[in-house]
Amino acid sequence: MNSLIVAITSTVLAVGMGTFTAYGFSRFRVKGEADLLFFILSTRMLPPVVVAIPMFLMYRVVGLNDTHWGLIILYTAFNLSFSVWLMKGFIDEIPKEYEEAALVDGYTRMEAFFKIVIPEAATGIAATAVFCFITAWNEYAFALIMTNRRAQTAPPFIPSQVGSGLPDWTVIAAGTFLFLLPVAIFTFLLRNHLLRGMSFGAIRK
Repeated sequence: MNSLIVAITSTVLAVGMGTFTAYGFSRFRVKGEADLLFFILSTRMLPPVVVAIPMFLMYRVVGLNDTHWGLIILYTAFNLSFSVWLMKGFIDEIPKEYEEAALVDGYTRMEAFFKIVIPEAATGIAATAVFCFITAWNEYAFALIMTNRRAQTAPPFIPSQVGSGLPDWTVIAAGTFLFLLPVAIFTFLLRNHLLRGMSFGAIRK
């Protein structure tokens, strides 16, 4: 349950904020756009374990250790750069003429975004959501250091059942199966969008 709460919430936040940010980079002139995009991407270059101890110390001060929101904030920040870059590629492939026609018909920019861009980018959103969900679901280092029991997720919990005595293999096998099930179901439900999303943007004008 902790894994579901953290993974779903962080995925929704990362994909939502990433879509808005990618739309801004794709449709508007942003000063220093290349530098900003590189800075966003550079956050993925740093291994999570490098910042785990400083984050643990900061979380201990503000009281976010062993909380759902603590992990949600971390996973959202970690997935956001991936979401921005992936969604920008999808939105770049949507012709601007669609939105211009909607604006001429009296739509506001926000209405055009939700009624034109979002439906057209649905496959990209689905593909991004799957990757963000899997990343948050499988994350081990932050979950091990930042949680104890109250917000502990499945990756650090399952190995903890081995212990120093006789391992309870039935509990480990059941936990592993339940750990794999949500990802398999989520990916299966979005399989059609995911397949199209993986090839979307491969052919350019």
